[in-house]
Amino acid sequence: MLVLLGFAMIAVFMVLIMTKKLTPVLALIIVPTVFGLFAGAGLGIGDMVMDSMKSMTSTAALLMFAIIYFGLMIDVGLFDPLVRFILRKLGNDPAKVVLGTALLAAAVSLDGDGSTTFILTTAAMLPIYLRLKMSPVVLTVVAGLANGTMNIVPWGGPTARAASALKIDVNEVFVPMIPSLIAGLAVVLVFAWVLGLQERNRLRATAPEIWGVPSSAEPFTAEELDGGTPAGGSGSFRNGSVRNGSGNGGSGRGSAPVPATGGPGVGGSVPSTGVALLERTEGLMVDSDTGMTGTALDPNRKTLRPKLFWFNLALTVAVMVVLVANIVPLPYVFMVGSAIALLVNFPHVKDQATQIVAHAPSIVAVVSMVMAAAVLTGVLKGTGMVEAMSAWLVQIIPSSMGPLMAVITGILSIPMTFFMSNDAFYFGVLPVLSETAAHYGISGAEMARASITGQPFHMQSPLVPAILLLVSLAKVDLGDHHKKVLWRAAAVSLVMLAVAMLTGAIGIG
Repeated sequence: MLVLLGFAMIAVFMVLIMTKKLTPVLALIIVPTVFGLFAGAGLGIGDMVMDSMKSMTSTAALLMFAIIYFGLMIDVGLFDPLVRFILRKLGNDPAKVVLGTALLAAAVSLDGDGSTTFILTTAAMLPIYLRLKMSPVVLTVVAGLANGTMNIVPWGGPTARAASALKIDVNEVFVPMIPSLIAGLAVVLVFAWVLGLQERNRLRATAPEIWGVPSSAEPFTAEELDGGTPAGGSGSFRNGSVRNGSGNGGSGRGSAPVPATGGPGVGGSVPSTGVALLERTEGLMVDSDTGMTGTALDPNRKTLRPKLFWFNLALTVAVMVVLVANIVPLPYVFMVGSAIALLVNFPHVKDQATQIVAHAPSIVAVVSMVMAAAVLTGVLKGTGMVEAMSAWLVQIIPSSMGPLMAVITGILSIPMTFFMSNDAFYFGVLPVLSETAAHYGISGAEMARASITGQPFHMQSPLVPAILLLVSLAKVDLGDHHKKVLWRAAAVSLVMLAVAMLTGAIGIG
């Protein structure tokens, strides 16, 4: 019964958010509560949730102050030169912009922290996407895939967990998986290029002022645009501003206008004037500050602090160094960093309060989802659903498939790390699977390698705070993100598993 309830709860939750019947926050609260009561939790469900929420508080604090810090750095102009540099290199070609997003996310992911990767990638690239009228969902998909693939680095977490659970050296797990990592990144780059080409074709066919469609046409709503709804599903981008919500905060910030309807659909014939305009506008607004007007990088925003650029850069580098060195808890790093940044850039109390309030929409969106996720994880663990689901999966594997246990583990890691935390999978499920595999001559190292191939899919889970941060910063609905990313993430994971088998990192007993 617990197995059925567990899988049914996950299925209902996914259907509700992907069909937009409920917002992710409401689904994370209501669905587990109903299923938890059916599972016999009774009044004890409150204690289950509160126990789970205690482990979430540090994550919520980290995300809250990270949003404040990097949002503030965007406001004061720290990332303006970086975005202008990217634009000079990438131009206005959506295909190059999306490919650049993947490369940037992969590079930043080397620090092993998903939240940092998504904050920096979004800060650098989202203004470009909005200004070029590109879908923010493409940004979240590409960044999520790149970070999920890079998440198998030894300091990323899953590899260390797998090695610890099976009591083997972490390098023994990671080094043979380097070819799989390279192959996974190659697939991510292919997906990024294809998505970029699709965006290029869509913009040629639909964008008003630049691509040849009359500018008087009615703009798309955010729901009509292939980027989903902004701000977690509320409001829409229209006429150069954000309605019923805000960007990452700051004065004079908004979005670029959303493409207008009219003209041929995507995949249809493109007017020759549109192609000519596309070629002529290549590189437009790259060196002109006026091209940033109406975006998060508006050169006229009152929050700019050009005289403090080098101070803000030094402070950000210091924060990153302390973060990577793991000297003190990460939430405290961003707390202190935010306090110093606010004090120096905005010495007046009124301005400090204004800046904090300016980022409130992003903070509320992500922190509320983190807290709500505690209901789902609390019910899964407290009612025993996780243990029952794990035991059932182990039991249904026939003995004749014993020699394939490593491959089976790799396949199971795709859905299981999506539905449960890495800790639950690596410390609860993997040891049981590994013990069974040992009877067929499959080493613990092979099992550990197989178990980390599901990370590209795992990183898209609503139980991962970093992905909640990504969709919140990009103003993308989680359901829209999942529609585009899940099958691609599964493909990346399967490619990594297949390459590991071909290279001998994962064998057949």
